[in-house]
Amino acid sequence: MINKLKTAALSALIGLGTITAMPAAAQAEGVYLNYGTGHHSGVGIGVQIGDYDRHDYREYRRDRRYFRGCSPERALNKAERYGVRRARVIDVNRRTIEVAGRKHGERVRITFARAPNCPIVRW
Repeated sequence: MINKLKTAALSALIGLGTITAMPAAAQAEGVYLNYGTGHHSGVGIGVQIGDYDRHDYREYRRDRRYFRGCSPERALNKAERYGVRRARVIDVNRRTIEVAGRKHGERVRITFARAPNCPIVRW
């Protein structure tokens, strides 16, 4: 029993020493430690250095510039997350997006600003 504890402690020290010895560039991309059962190999320990396939999920306007502000689709999604049923966009202008729908059986109107994260201006 004591032998197993010594082995586990030594393995942990070696693992931590390896992580701290890695270059900063590798740490910036990500370090993923895995301990447990694998699909094919049974029990094992794994270390992955690097990042997974990251995609750029930016929304583009027609003129191909990145648009960070609130779009009508984002305003609808946020209204639905707030519990508005049958949400629909009823007005869009330069500064605001107005969404109407029902919540708890009553009609509601939410006005979102066109700023990033769609802040609520009026409920």
